[in-house]
Amino acid sequence: QVQLVESGGGSVQAGNSLNVSCAASGRTFGDNPVGWFRSAPGKERELVAVISGSGVTTFYTDSVKGRFTIFRDNTKNTIYLQMNNLGPEDTATYYCAAPLSNRYPFRLLTSGRGFDYWGRGTQVTVSS
Repeated sequence: QVQLVESGGGSVQAGNSLNVSCAASGRTFGDNPVGWFRSAPGKERELVAVISGSGVTTFYTDSVKGRFTIFRDNTKNTIYLQMNNLGPEDTATYYCAAPLSNRYPFRLLTSGRGFDYWGRGTQVTVSS
């Protein structure tokens, strides 16, 4: 069983940056892809970014392209999401998620499907 724990959320003013992280325990991420999702009140859960097991391939939803960067440090078993130029529309609870194994093609994960393990989330609040 894998436990995912997010950290690094907080409250910032628009235009500022935050770096949220996702640490795994119980098992390493290994070569599994990992994704970041976000959920805001009144909105559907949204896939934000996905990174491949090697870290070479990434995917971003259009609204965060050019502002957010997902990267991983496999030596620390941690996935990061660097968020720059934040706006009020980025206010949400951010969750990391990982598939049970490296069994799904990356393109499936970029549709938001195939994730089996979820963290409890970290809150990001951006004020204007």
